[in-house]
Amino acid sequence: MISFTQVSVGPAFTVRYVPASDPPGSVGDFIDDVAVGDFVVIDNGGRTGCTVWGDILTQYAAIRGIAGSVIDGVCRDVDRAIKDGYPLFTAGRWMRTGKDRVQVGGVNESVGIGRVRVNPRDIVVADANGVVIVPRDRARGVAEVARKIEKSEESIRELIAGGATLTEAREQLGYHILQRQG
Repeated sequence: MISFTQVSVGPAFTVRYVPASDPPGSVGDFIDDVAVGDFVVIDNGGRTGCTVWGDILTQYAAIRGIAGSVIDGVCRDVDRAIKDGYPLFTAGRWMRTGKDRVQVGGVNESVGIGRVRVNPRDIVVADANGVVIVPRDRARGVAEVARKIEKSEESIRELIAGGATLTEAREQLGYHILQRQG
């Protein structure tokens, strides 16, 4: 995560990188196909020896209204993401470009981010705590449960501020049952 403090939500536009062929293929040309509000989800196979995202992609994505980027791998030029307030979530930072090292192997296909499978148009929710991928067909139900949990947690904070114990507040509001829904 690169210094991001807001919640960013959008449907996944997935990209899969593979080792470069000879001659090497494209690195970031997919970006023109990403719709406003989409969240770029890049499977770079967890590579930490080269990047697939830098300042030009950050600037262009921000200008185009792309919701953010999640990378199973590393990025570079993080100062641009910080300056632009662009939501960028990665495994770390590194300065070596992916050009001539990796290339786009596919777009809008099922990809892996760590051990999480992400399908095109799944819903990405990201904030300062990290990233959650919600299967598109479950998004409405998950959102309803999340709203109930958020409301319950606000009520718990009010109850404990008024002197209740945490156990009492959670029991009164059925908090642990909410965690099992969805």
